[in-house]
Amino acid sequence: MTTLTPYLLFDGSCQDTMEFYKSVFGGELTSIKVKDSPVKDHMPAFQQEKALNARLRSGALEISASDWLRPAQIPIRGNTVCLYLSGGTSQDLKTLFGKLAEGAEVTDPLTEQFFGFYGALNDRFGVRWMFQANSQP
Repeated sequence: MTTLTPYLLFDGSCQDTMEFYKSVFGGELTSIKVKDSPVKDHMPAFQQEKALNARLRSGALEISASDWLRPAQIPIRGNTVCLYLSGGTSQDLKTLFGKLAEGAEVTDPLTEQFFGFYGALNDRFGVRWMFQANSQP
């Protein structure tokens, strides 16, 4: 089943922010730093301590987040929150991605990554979407 989750992007404060949210909402927080992931060898040294992904789950509440990892782009209010579609099959994701991609700016085509199938786009209305599935059909 595909789920929709808010995804927050921080400029180096992801871990602290998510720990604060955990103190507010309770639940379980999981996170991984760039240096502890398979992508570490492809990232510059100044990004090794940044959060690659963090997820807080508390009952029906779920928030996902990471630090900003695109040095060629500047985080500004408006591009630091997106809608995150995850779960389901890669075929489900391809269908949704294709529909939302009409008139959109595709920033990350759907591809297989070390953590699963991933893609991202800014739809024709300027809303940022990220997509992730763990398995291919």
